[in-house]
Amino acid sequence: MTVHRHRWLPLRIMEHLDEYSAYVLGAVGAVTLYFLYLLLRADAEAHVPYNVTPPEQAQPGWRGQALQEPTLKVSGSSLIQCYAPATGEALGRVNPSTAEGIDRAIAKAKEAQLQWARTTFAERRRVLKTMLNFILENQETIARVACLDSGKTMVDAALGEILVTTEKLRWTIRHGEESLKSERRATNLLMMYKWNEVLYQPLGVVAACVSWNYPFHNLVSPIIASIFAGNAIIVKGSEATAWSSSYFASIVTRALEACGHSPHIVQSVVCWPNVADHLTSHPDISHITFIGSRQVAHHVCASAAKSLTPVCVELGGKDPAILLDDLSDSDFKRVASILMRGTFQSAGQNCIGIERVIALPKVHDRLVSYITPKILALKPGSILTASPDTPVDVGASISSASFSNLEALIEDAVKNGARLLAGGKRYTHPDHPQGHYFTSTFLANVTADMKIAQQELFAPVFLLMRASSVSNAIDIANSTIYALGASVYGSSSADLERVVRDVHAGMVAVNDFAVTYMVQLPFGGVKGSGYGRFAGKEGLRSLCNMKAVTRDRWPGVKTSIPPPMDIPLEGSGAGQKAWNMAQGIVWLGYAPDWRGKLRGLRGIVGL
Repeated sequence: MTVHRHRWLPLRIMEHLDEYSAYVLGAVGAVTLYFLYLLLRADAEAHVPYNVTPPEQAQPGWRGQALQEPTLKVSGSSLIQCYAPATGEALGRVNPSTAEGIDRAIAKAKEAQLQWARTTFAERRRVLKTMLNFILENQETIARVACLDSGKTMVDAALGEILVTTEKLRWTIRHGEESLKSERRATNLLMMYKWNEVLYQPLGVVAACVSWNYPFHNLVSPIIASIFAGNAIIVKGSEATAWSSSYFASIVTRALEACGHSPHIVQSVVCWPNVADHLTSHPDISHITFIGSRQVAHHVCASAAKSLTPVCVELGGKDPAILLDDLSDSDFKRVASILMRGTFQSAGQNCIGIERVIALPKVHDRLVSYITPKILALKPGSILTASPDTPVDVGASISSASFSNLEALIEDAVKNGARLLAGGKRYTHPDHPQGHYFTSTFLANVTADMKIAQQELFAPVFLLMRASSVSNAIDIANSTIYALGASVYGSSSADLERVVRDVHAGMVAVNDFAVTYMVQLPFGGVKGSGYGRFAGKEGLRSLCNMKAVTRDRWPGVKTSIPPPMDIPLEGSGAGQKAWNMAQGIVWLGYAPDWRGKLRGLRGIVGL
């Protein structure tokens, strides 16, 4: 018998092996089909190659004619004279939009948006992937165009124009759909027979009025969010960077065309301030994103109020960088380098740039000694003459209009006890006398009561303030009308978290600078820095109609008005019965214990 059993054992094993093999083959087949699905799905969203002809001025070696007195105005004309602020060389002239032109742009966008709103998230992702690939392949051209029109350096453009734009594209491609998917929301005892949902639907045609300091990113960033949310957008760039707006907008519209969509959902306009009111008060605009100054924001918000159009307002700041006394020796140089970049990036023309460095006593004097020679060594200039042998550290300002005020503020600070250790005045560049340059400035011993410590400078000025304690540093940081961003550097987690908690700001970076934007957290401030948020999930959703919907959970179970509460009330004592039932419903739904709920039931049944 034993021999007989073992004789059949191989056959039993083979039977089980056949079953196992079938299972494995089935699993392999399922996995293969899944990956084939992913491959085909990825192909459906793959980027589409396309080209945009760059302006001839972006070619290496280009030089233009320097204007004797560079200005945007053309005598006797409404044209905008575009020029490179670093050299004063003419870039061309732009015919600004009129009120009628803005009407036509909005009408085109409104018509095209109806079809665009019906696109899938996959179709929108494909457009963004197409844009992303183009930007990656054309970084140098995009950077050169931005530098010519705004005066910044190539590194400034790489960090502030391209890096942040590619991150916004990456984040939206990866997280945009999950941010805008409908959401189930909780119910309660009284409404247990309903299920609840929030839908995020396109608003229609939105607008963005953006500043000149980042002509590529500021123009493209609101476009990315708006079109992914299913909207069309009218984006108004600054007249100060009108020359580059056409090329940068074409990067988006050509991507739309390449993917088979209407380019009309993106309309780029440039106009003089007296025409801008027509855009911001237009009844067909559903939302406005404004990036600019407090003075202009008052006009924009008043104009938008005519049509009750909501506005997201980003107004810059007086961002503090707080250095705690326990900053380690090994970290000191790293932090000092961050402070230099955070202050002098784009010649200080950065809404979240470091405007005040607040240092506790132990680190303060060391910082003075270490930073002073570095600021004195900074080299100003233009990309048109920069080379590996003559690098440029700091670019030009967009214009010289603020220079007299800057010099007056610095002079006032010195009179009141500040120490001017570098710069402090406008600079005539020997190679570019028509360029707009202000010397890289270092001002120490600045106190909170000085005018220069209260006003946003938007300039290459390093302000150093001494704090006696963490509490004092926080008080100094909170002493202005602004509250956009802040940063804090140190080792003590308790002190770091105290600053995070108590500093007035919409964004705080710990042991780093401005990186909240590099991970697409919501961007914006409080107090005099504005209201609303763009970037991240919150920014995307702000461009949507958040529609609340309740639906029946079970067939046949629906809301009915109980007879005692059905109007018109009838019969003797009807009012009291209705009140008792209404009161009972409240007790049943919201009493914290069973006794209260029992009281509610008695009221409902009339006991």
